[in-house]
Amino acid sequence: MTRLKVWLLETRPNFLLLTPIVYSVGLASALIEGYHRPLNAVLGLVGALLAHVSVNVLNDYYDYKSGLDLRVRRTPFSGGSGILPQGLLNPERVYLLGLSTLLIGLLIGVYFLLTLGLGLLLILIPAALSVYLYTTHLSHWYVGEFFAGLNFGPLMTLGAYYLQAGRFGWTPFIAGLIPGILVGTLLFLNEFPDVEADISVGRRNLVILLGRRRASRLYALLIASVYIYIAVAVLLRLLPWTCLISLLTLPIAVRAVRGALINYDDVAALIPAMASNVIVVLSTSALTALGLALALLL
Repeated sequence: MTRLKVWLLETRPNFLLLTPIVYSVGLASALIEGYHRPLNAVLGLVGALLAHVSVNVLNDYYDYKSGLDLRVRRTPFSGGSGILPQGLLNPERVYLLGLSTLLIGLLIGVYFLLTLGLGLLLILIPAALSVYLYTTHLSHWYVGEFFAGLNFGPLMTLGAYYLQAGRFGWTPFIAGLIPGILVGTLLFLNEFPDVEADISVGRRNLVILLGRRRASRLYALLIASVYIYIAVAVLLRLLPWTCLISLLTLPIAVRAVRGALINYDDVAALIPAMASNVIVVLSTSALTALGLALALLL
């Protein structure tokens, strides 16, 4: 394996697809209101991707330092990259990568503060703090799932919209709650395999608090709430009717929920449900963006 490939794998590139998909929900919200600034869109996406790389890398670093990476049962969707436990990279250099990507992302944010106004601080401050403090603090306070959903939901969609419109709006917030809840469930279900390992290093999350059985029921309720929310938001005309296209992922969601309810205590058997959950999160968020964009045509 080449050195460059190792560094690339350390960023966990398979998970980075989430950022442009959620970001596009904010862009589509701006587009249907007549705002279109391509250069801002591209630069903002670069900044968002750098922040995502930072949280992935810092999470890997701190999990290695705490010893968690040596205790987890790694799956395709949880347990870290595995790069540091294998000794493929120097941990301190990995930390510098995480810090550097966060700082470069913040510099992009400073540029937008100077060109678009200080209102963007309402996005940048909580996003930057939660990126840096997620593993060391937030994941120990039962709020990790909330902040993951906040960052990859309303904060990201509002930020993308702000870069186009120069102000905040209701549409990106309302639409952003869809990926927000879904990303919260993504982290939530991915925590099931690591309960014992997380407890051993002082982590505290909702799966630990509730136990796997009750947590699987909460997972089912959260997934159901997304589809109910979409239908109600369209019914109340908070979102265009074209966003009903997001409901197409319901059969996959049912498969994920069924798997979680049955196999919550069996890691190997739970993996197909985790895979279905990833598909639901990515495809429902992407269809939300598409539904917003289609409102211009239909």
